[in-house]
Amino acid sequence: MKIDTTTLALTPKPAEQPVARRAKTAAMDDQVRISGAAQLTGDEAPPIDNARVREIKTAIAEGRFHINPDAIAERLIDTAWELIDAQRKA
Repeated sequence: MKIDTTTLALTPKPAEQPVARRAKTAAMDDQVRISGAAQLTGDEAPPIDNARVREIKTAIAEGRFHINPDAIAERLIDTAWELIDAQRKA
């Protein structure tokens, strides 16, 4: 049995796209938005506990860091509600 190749779509693979198109796509992928919390500087920024950060990194590396999915889900829902409220006020 022969495969009919005349009906196959001839779309270029990402590496075969023209250079200008790849550059435009890359530029679109490079767009970044910084959250309000990330924009805080100096006295406005919450303090970073470097000792706690090292402790968490070590626990992750050693496989001792436990994740609480309920707490994560709750915070995600809270954040979603905050975003919805902010959009309604805008």
